[in-house]
Amino acid sequence: AMAAAPRWRERLFALYFLSHIPITLLIDLQPLLPSGLQPSALTELLQWYAATFRDPLMLQPPEWFKAFVYCEALLQLPFFPVAFYAFFKGGCKWIRIPAIIYSTHVATTLLPILTHILCHDFSQAELGGPQTQRERLLLLSVYLPYLLIPLLLLFTMLCNPHYSHAEKRKRK
Repeated sequence: AMAAAPRWRERLFALYFLSHIPITLLIDLQPLLPSGLQPSALTELLQWYAATFRDPLMLQPPEWFKAFVYCEALLQLPFFPVAFYAFFKGGCKWIRIPAIIYSTHVATTLLPILTHILCHDFSQAELGGPQTQRERLLLLSVYLPYLLIPLLLLFTMLCNPHYSHAEKRKRK
């Protein structure tokens, strides 16, 4: 009997990749665009977000953070519709290797971001970074799903029999 694909996880992954498309296009890529290029409503949305969650990374991105945003634009964004299709359709074994590459890459980029949020001294930041432990944890909670869901994706691709077992070749 062939192992079934984990449907609830596939639905979660499909939703994750679908939701990531507008988030990336409308919010995440803003630090790369010259100011005045994006509609003012989007600029205001980003400023509201940055003020509410005390996220200076999005308004004054350090070079290392910008590098991750370029990766998101050039490597991840083209993958989102492909991954959405695969997980929405379900049972697509061909997504395994691309999903392993994606999830490993994203989980790796999240480590310096989360470390920065937890450990950086924001007292000198022009744009208010988190000052209290509670504010750091609130900001952490915004970024955490982008570590946890890719880790669940990686675990699923590596450990779920539907994806991990190569089909036995039929004897001639």
